[in-house]
Amino acid sequence: MSIIPSFLGRRSLDPFSLEVWDPFQAFTDLASGGPSGQFVRETSAVANTQIDWKETPEAHIFKADLPGLKKEEVKIELEEGQRVLQISGERSKEEEEKNDKWHRIERSRGKFLRRFRLPENVKVEEIKASMDNGVLTVTVPKQAEPQPPQPKSIEISG
Repeated sequence: MSIIPSFLGRRSLDPFSLEVWDPFQAFTDLASGGPSGQFVRETSAVANTQIDWKETPEAHIFKADLPGLKKEEVKIELEEGQRVLQISGERSKEEEEKNDKWHRIERSRGKFLRRFRLPENVKVEEIKASMDNGVLTVTVPKQAEPQPPQPKSIEISG
């Protein structure tokens, strides 16, 4: 008779076994294998790409934590008509040896994509990006705000 349901990965429980039962093992198995596990990992990679966006008087600055990625693995695109900044890339899977036994996989991997609609006051032709120690910085300069028209003094002749 089964004491622990089969969806948790065990069909029966031997009360004399020295094996310790881990009630969360099935959830770990779900996240690490199978089609639904692949979805969990890919969704996790997208959700875990954290990006800060701050606005200064001169520019909009985006900072993304991308540890372990090289600048060649990151793509920055701009849809000019829509003024949408897109940051994407892929964290690739480590190569496995046949004798390797993984105990835990917590680092996210897979494709990531983040999109940001830029305001109208940006200079899209002057966007710059740099990567330092796994932090991507994208700087989008702002256009100078138009000065309100100043009244012009006119001298009266005569």
